Amino acid sequence: MKIMTPQHGCAWITGASSGIGAALAQELAGRGWQVAISARREADLKAVADTNVNIHPFACDVTDRAAMAQTVADIETALGPIALAVMNAGIYLPTALPDFDPTLFDRTFEVNLGGTVNGLAALVPQMVGRGEGHISLISSVAGYGGLVTSAAYGASKAALFNMGESLAMDLKPCGVHVSMVAPGFVKTPATDVNPFPMPFIIEADDAARRIANGLAKNQTHIAFPRRFAWMLRVFAMLPRGLYVRLAGKAMNR
Repeated sequence: MKIMTPQHGCAWITGASSGIGAALAQELAGRGWQVAISARREADLKAVADTNVNIHPFACDVTDRAAMAQTVADIETALGPIALAVMNAGIYLPTALPDFDPTLFDRTFEVNLGGTVNGLAALVPQMVGRGEGHISLISSVAGYGGLVTSAAYGASKAALFNMGESLAMDLKPCGVHVSMVAPGFVKTPATDVNPFPMPFIIEADDAARRIANGLAKNQTHIAFPRRFAWMLRVFAMLPRGLYVRLAGKAMNR
């Protein structure tokens, strides 16, 4: 599978106004990529773009499929073909049970899963037509198994794993590589709301370097920190009742 480099075109990152997306934009720009960044908050996007001349803002709401298609067209007109796309846009809305709020699930799935699908709808035909490209879906180690307060978030991230693996198989003959990224806890505005211990938490720029290194090697599954990711994957292989007890106990539940 061909490794995409800045010579093949530009990179596009959604959800890049803060956190991992903003840090990854700066990391890729520092590696020579022309980077298009998208999010709803125009002022925040501009602030990120102002950090490097290789970063270019294209404001867009990932839940608007037509707007996403237009954004891809605008990026390719301005910067050339999108060779690397990182579908990073996502939200974390804690499920504070036993008060069950179904709107938390609706909004989470709309952004985390539906927003990714809208990006794929615009990207896949373009990349298949060119016979090359790399799409990366930002999931989470929360997708390996249920975690406290993550009933909505974890379900959406598990869906991204399943979808990404299927797409990786289906698009390989077309020259399009699909990878899944599974970060652990990363210090961002999203994790600042967590009231529970967050083991092995890392800074956003550290996460960005790990993602960029994995993408540069065409890794299909990029997970970090490794100890935490492997611990959760091993936990997920336990009998489900035992897993629920151990995972809940580890997070004081």
